[in-house]
Amino acid sequence: LEDLFLGEAELKSVIDTARRKKNIILQGPPGVGKTFVSKRLAYLLMGEKDPSRVEFVQFHQSYSYEDFVQGWRPNSEGGFNLKSGSFYEFCKKARADLSRPHVFIIDEINRGNLSKIFGELLMLIESDKRGLENAIKLTYSESEADRFSVPENIYIIGLMNTADRSLAIVDYALRRRFAFFNLAPQLESTKFESVITKAGGSADLVKKIRARIGGLNQVIGNERRDLGPGFQVGHSYFCPASSITSDSEWYLNVINTEIKPLIEEYWFDSPEKVDTLLAQLVE
Repeated sequence: LEDLFLGEAELKSVIDTARRKKNIILQGPPGVGKTFVSKRLAYLLMGEKDPSRVEFVQFHQSYSYEDFVQGWRPNSEGGFNLKSGSFYEFCKKARADLSRPHVFIIDEINRGNLSKIFGELLMLIESDKRGLENAIKLTYSESEADRFSVPENIYIIGLMNTADRSLAIVDYALRRRFAFFNLAPQLESTKFESVITKAGGSADLVKKIRARIGGLNQVIGNERRDLGPGFQVGHSYFCPASSITSDSEWYLNVINTEIKPLIEEYWFDSPEKVDTLLAQLVE
């Protein structure tokens, strides 16, 4: 809780659901700290900080079953070898250490062709289909005895950006196997204020960010047809990585280099609105 912008009850709900369901997805607009939260959730599920039991991959349009599970790959002799993918190898590692939890994090999970990437694993990742008793032959299994299962001690955390226009609706078959949690901007939280002031920012800077970015988020949230709450600006944009020596200089730098390009993308067909919103942010 010291590092997270989540309340205790919300955090407990996420952890309890992950332990029950085995698979969860954290979804939200850009800048709400999905990646940051996921790694801390992993350590909470494990009961300790152990990066060796956490795997992190990122899906993209070219990511395939062969990358994730198994596939034939060319070798230096001009032939092909059957090579295991990232999740297959992670399962082998977790199966050899069944007494301890392992966490597999998938960033941008909705960027890939999910049915193609998971293949028959869509069944095996279900919480009640785990373990050797549910092992099945995979696409590239070479014999009847060559079967695969997902160990009971693996948790899967998917991260989903709700503001990416290029993404299709997530496969309903995958939705049924995951529990979903929404992460929202936390500009009004005391934790956000503390992060700013500890970095050297003033209370007035906190008020300015809350008022102006809060106003921008209200505009974005009200545009239900093209945008909506899933496109709002997250608090992470304003969590400084270093000390703030000048409130106005730091604020304008974030606006011009990070927020301005974002709203230009949102209202790419309405430059007048972009100009109006930017003027409200910097006035």
